Amino acid sequence: MLLKTADSKDEQVAELEELLATAPSDKRSKIKQELYAMRAGIKGEKDAAYLINFDYEKSENWIILHDLRLEIKGRVAQIDHVLINRLLGCYVLESKHFNSGLKINDDGEFLRSNDYQKKYEGMPSPLAQNERHIAVLKEAFEDIKMPERLGMRLMPTFHSLVIISANARIMRPDHFDTSQIIKADALKATIDKQTEQWGILKTLGNATKLVDQGSLYAIGRRLMAMHSPIRINYAERFGLQVSKTVSQASTEVAVAPPPELASSGPGPSCKHCRSSKGAIQYGKYGYYFKCSGCDGNTGVRGDCAVAAHPAKLRKAGLRFFSDCEACGSSTLYFVNPESATTHPLSK
Repeated sequence: MLLKTADSKDEQVAELEELLATAPSDKRSKIKQELYAMRAGIKGEKDAAYLINFDYEKSENWIILHDLRLEIKGRVAQIDHVLINRLLGCYVLESKHFNSGLKINDDGEFLRSNDYQKKYEGMPSPLAQNERHIAVLKEAFEDIKMPERLGMRLMPTFHSLVIISANARIMRPDHFDTSQIIKADALKATIDKQTEQWGILKTLGNATKLVDQGSLYAIGRRLMAMHSPIRINYAERFGLQVSKTVSQASTEVAVAPPPELASSGPGPSCKHCRSSKGAIQYGKYGYYFKCSGCDGNTGVRGDCAVAAHPAKLRKAGLRFFSDCEACGSSTLYFVNPESATTHPLSK
């Protein structure tokens, strides 16, 4: 299931283009470099997201979150892609776009090809970068209400992968492990191979971590609630004075509810037949879930996305959001089908 798409960067690109057109000549080189890096990053993330969505978007056993930025205890992680399955295997993916190629030496140093200057130039290690992302993500999971088994709180198993554009050339060393560096089109094969290597015994051991689809989706919603987009003042970064007409980027989280949630969702379910097919209605005692299977009614209430706080349902068209005053979170709880009819008071 695809839970979160990448935040739009159109306004940031437009702002950089405007600065480039109006900046003095001594500033344009750095602005142009920033604009080039942003466009390359957008393309790399978009290409990787397409392949990830193609293989996992329709799976009920996986959730996908693109472009997740976390600020936890003074540390920041800008994570390109997160994949989590029902066994709580959490794949943290860093995508990199190279026009030509990537070279890795035996000391684990990364060098990117510079076609213009006909040489390789140094770059930060994406493996080390992703390990820092995982460290912050682990801290985030400490603040999430997780399922329990036999009185023990379940936690994900983290896996780091760096995704390189499919048409890039990778020069690998002889004495440094680069198995975590893969082509974008090899992601599914890599995950499948790892699963096979774990073997039957480890798979059976991990079965104690198996969570249902609703619990998996709830974990994803809680991560989404922690998303903290940033607004960069590019004029200040480059030491420029600009008019206030320069567009301000939106910080709205781009959430794409799974298509199947148009008729059902992991939020409410019928207490009589356990079906999640139906719609949220409004009655004498507040919101309730009307089951389309057995026609039964089930009371519903909000679910805090961050901790065990009381939350309230808020309706916006066909969508219902769970709002928590204690932590200030607001997350998508359920989407009614188009055909649903509701009490006038709930509109």
